[in-house]
Formats: sequence, C-alpha cells, structure tokens
Amino acid sequence: MKKVLLAGVAVASLVASGAAFAADLPSRQVEPVAPVVAPIFTWTGFYVGVNAGYAWNSNNDDKFYNGATYYNGGNNDDGGFTGGGQIGYNYQFGQFVAGLEADINYADLKGKNSNYALAYNPAAGYFGGTSTGIEWFGTVRARLGVAFDRAFIYGTGGFAYGGGGNDNGFVYNGAYYQNKSDTRTGWTLGAGFEYAITNNITARLEGLYVNLGKEDRNAFLPLYDNRKDTEFGVVRAGLNYKFDSF
Repeated sequence: MKKVLLAGVAVASLVASGAAFAADLPSRQVEPVAPVVAPIFTWTGFYVGVNAGYAWNSNNDDKFYNGATYYNGGNNDDGGFTGGGQIGYNYQFGQFVAGLEADINYADLKGKNSNYALAYNPAAGYFGGTSTGIEWFGTVRARLGVAFDRAFIYGTGGFAYGGGGNDNGFVYNGAYYQNKSDTRTGWTLGAGFEYAITNNITARLEGLYVNLGKEDRNAFLPLYDNRKDTEFGVVRAGLNYKFDSF
C-alpha cells in the first residue's frame, strides 16, 4: 500500500513540474493579421484627355440691303463632327469636387451658300458667296459637382472662343467686296457625368451650349449689312488619364 501511495505522489510531482516548465516556455501564438483596407478613390489631381462628338449651329443670319429697303433673314442649323483635347485639374473636398478645364477642338460647322438679290434700284444687282459657321473653338471653364465615390455629376461654365468659318465675298454694281474670318469670343454653359473606370482612367459624357456673340459684317454700308449670331450646341464623349493626386 505504501508503495502505491509513493508511486502516486511521484507521478503527481512529475506532472506538476512539467506544467510549470511549459508555462516558462516562450509563447508561440501567431499575432493577428491587420485587415487590408482598400484606398478610397479621390478625384483630386491633374488630368489630360481627348473628346469627340457632334455639334450643331443655331445661328440667326439677318441681311439688310440699303437700310430697310430689302431684308433677308434666316438661320443656320447645320451640324457636324467635333473633336479635340482637354487638360484640367480637380480638387475634392468632402463629397464635392471643384475644378478648372481648358479644351481646344475642331468643329465641322462651316456651310457654304451663294445668293442673289436686287437692291432698291432694279438696275443695281447684288451677288454674293458666303461661307458661315465655325471651324474650331475652345473653352476655359470651371467645373463644380458632387462625387458619389467613382461617379461625378457636374455643371460647367466659363469663357469660349472660336472662328475660322466666316468668309464673305460680294459683288455689287461691278465692284467686289470681301470680309475674312476672325476670332470671336463669348461664353459657354453645360453639364456632364464622369465615371472613374480605374484609379487613373475616367470616361465622361458632356453637353455644352456655346455663344460667341453677335457680329455685324458691314461690307459696304450703307448698302449692305450682314448681322449674324454665332451660337451652337455640343454633345460629346471624352476619355481622360488622371495622374496620381499631389
């Protein structure tokens, strides 16, 4: 009996000493891995891109001969291709985005026509060939809108300029008169939607109204005066490369 008791005490001592030794060993527990959080997208940064779309004239074209003796009025609603490039910068604060953008574009808005009219004196004739419209335009615009993560809805407006499509030649009483193209300035308003496909590539759809003002082409006053509004609409798609924000 004594031998059994002594053996039990010995086993218990060994178990206790082993547990104490194991407690003194360094822990081998694996530290928890920090969760991976995807970076939040920001619209802040510079970008460059290209655009292409459709533009159409909405011009009033009024002609006066010899004051109020003869009048010919009309409008030009021809349309055509437009395309170009843009560069800009955005800054995001909270959910809002403000930016500045400049673009330059080709526009197929030049139409040609020839016309003939009699002045007040039936012996005096007028013959003219005109080329009206716009061959190029550019804008410098502010943009302001709201971002929903990678989606951006904005309004835009600012300075506009353009020209290249108003060449006018006239023959009156055997004399030839000519006005050439010039560059006109005005303003533009519009709106758009842009989406970030990746952190660096964005695509957009945009609409603009461009007004380059009213001009008087006084070829040979007081006999002839051509008064013309230069305004047109633009619907275009664009693709931008956004540089990392800094």
